[in-house]
Amino acid sequence: MIPSRHAGAFLEVDLGAIRANYRALRARLGATDCAAVVKADAYGLGASKVAPALAAEGARQFFVAHLDEAIALRWALPIAEIFVLNGLTPGAESEFVANRIRPVLNSLGQVDAWAAAGRRAGRPLPAALQIDSGMSRLGLPESELARIAEDPARLDGIALRLVMSHLACAERQDAAMNREQLARFEAGRRRLPAAPASLANSSGIFLGPDFHFDLARPGAALYGLGPVAGAENPMRPAVRLMGRIVQVREIAEGARVGYGAAWTAPRTSRIATVAVGYADGYLRSLSRTATAHVDGKPVPLVGIVSMDTATFDVTEAPEAVEGGLVELIGPHHTVDRLAGEAGTIGYEILTSLGNRYARTYAGAQIERLIA
Repeated sequence: MIPSRHAGAFLEVDLGAIRANYRALRARLGATDCAAVVKADAYGLGASKVAPALAAEGARQFFVAHLDEAIALRWALPIAEIFVLNGLTPGAESEFVANRIRPVLNSLGQVDAWAAAGRRAGRPLPAALQIDSGMSRLGLPESELARIAEDPARLDGIALRLVMSHLACAERQDAAMNREQLARFEAGRRRLPAAPASLANSSGIFLGPDFHFDLARPGAALYGLGPVAGAENPMRPAVRLMGRIVQVREIAEGARVGYGAAWTAPRTSRIATVAVGYADGYLRSLSRTATAHVDGKPVPLVGIVSMDTATFDVTEAPEAVEGGLVELIGPHHTVDRLAGEAGTIGYEILTSLGNRYARTYAGAQIERLIA
């Protein structure tokens, strides 16, 4: 589909950059395999485009959050190994089996249900098993891990493809909890049958070889987000968002702008109204804090971000004209920088990107390599 030239904003996803980020992460891992996390529609960038690009780069294991995401991804990746992080949905065993999807088993109940499904099928069914190493979110708690260690026959009917856990503080390399979780994970693994292990997310890769094990599971870094807090970002940016200027007006000193009359012009000013708002994922919390760029010149956001529009002071950017474009995310303004202005993280910015943008994919021709 050709993106509409009438759209209010234009989002370009650089598949070449995503592939380059995958190669860079894989190079850091040495002999460790590198999977790809493509949950939440590949962090808002379009799993049907992104996942085949990563498969063409050599990724063979993919992680999503929900079964429906996995089934949709199966159409794009007919031979990949796809894991569902949220685990086995009650009563959905047959759909997992029919679509060759691997549940990440997070509780004793899920273990028992999947083992029973394997016995009914007459063959062990592949799955991952997650240990809660201290995040208290998903995974077997110590009490349930102990019950499996005492009775390993509970895993009969399961082909254990992976034992995994998830790091809580990996972006902070000096966080004591990183080593604590590593120790708990290693201890937990020793109580289970031998299987490949996975602990490192994007940031975990940068904690070093002790955290790499057999398989790493990067997500955010693939899409250009910085993996280490406070450090220079080694990843290539993967998105560019340009908003269309729908009106430019000159206002007098003292004139007010936006809902709540939240900004007052300190001088005669030129105000550009851009066709992007919180309905598009340009967050309301960016109000009066964000900066955009016109031909490389910074233009501050003034007033409150509304549902469909945002207003920028373009007094110092005479190039801003009706019908022109403003760079909201791009070479002059990264996703992480915009997230900082919004008081959030880059993950939320990416996964909030709206469906009203006209989307294009640089390097989309790679899909033909694996068709």
